[in-house]
Amino acid sequence: MTGQDQDFKDRTVLVTGADGFIGSHLAETLSARGARVTALSLYDAFGNRGWLDTLEDETLASIKIVRGDIRDASFVSRLVKGHDIVFHLAALIAIPHSYDSPHAYVDTNIGGTLNILEAARAHGTGRVVHTSTSEVYGTAQFTPITEQHPLQGQSPYSASKIGADMMAEAYTRSFGLPVVTLRPFNTYGPRQSERAIIPSVIRQALDPACTEISVGDLSPKRDFTFVDDTVRAFICAASADLDYGTPYNCGSGRATTIGDVVDRIVKLSGCNKPTRHEPGRVRPDKSEVRELLAEATRFSAATDWRPTTDLDSGLAATIEWWRDRIARGTTRRSVEYLT
Repeated sequence: MTGQDQDFKDRTVLVTGADGFIGSHLAETLSARGARVTALSLYDAFGNRGWLDTLEDETLASIKIVRGDIRDASFVSRLVKGHDIVFHLAALIAIPHSYDSPHAYVDTNIGGTLNILEAARAHGTGRVVHTSTSEVYGTAQFTPITEQHPLQGQSPYSASKIGADMMAEAYTRSFGLPVVTLRPFNTYGPRQSERAIIPSVIRQALDPACTEISVGDLSPKRDFTFVDDTVRAFICAASADLDYGTPYNCGSGRATTIGDVVDRIVKLSGCNKPTRHEPGRVRPDKSEVRELLAEATRFSAATDWRPTTDLDSGLAATIEWWRDRIARGTTRRSVEYLT
């Protein structure tokens, strides 16, 4: 049985960062597969539960939502106890904000991950799926990027994720903790916030209040994977026979320039607005990652995972999601702090 065919019926699973983009899709899919899902949502005083609040009532009724903070070690210990699998997605992920608040990224991404690992160790958790990021590679020294590529902290965010990855490796090497580190490249799709280029361009293309599309640097290349495919990768990482303590790349193996993605969105959306370069959308000097292209054959060979949604199909689905939100007047500009 391959990882993606695994039956999760009655398995107890915890998803941290479940109120975020990928996390909400993962919690929703696991619930549909019969898992008993606990979804961690970052506490705030307004009672917001992120994208979990947009799920169908039937799905919400099947998920146990807990509000809290992964930086609180005692809370995390109580939270992890009793779960067969922990999917650890909670993190501060907005790269531009990491230049302003690097301490917060260390506290959340490294300290929070340490709390998850220590709790899993204490309670004998069957497997932890730790979320890495392709940003840990920095600007590629060679492509496609294998798991042996040097790690480069080109932003405080990527440096904090490198630290979290090393902590996950250490807990496998030091304590035998069963940790699988999944390293997705650029995921996109419905529910992604406008901190990312694809939803930013789509919203501007469709929003009648926008007369033009503001963009930053169009030359970087990225390896884009539709969110449904990334969710299947997480499911594989939780159940397939994999090596613990080492990372697995997850990507399409195809790189596309940001400029080409913008052109595709304009065409698929039927937009005729001009584009305008906005310096404020450009990363600081020496921090831009010029190219990310995944070599994911190690993961695919072990799990039979392959992305099944091509870029145009994924963009079209995302455009329709945004079109519906704009028609219903439910759009909002936001910075997303959880994966």
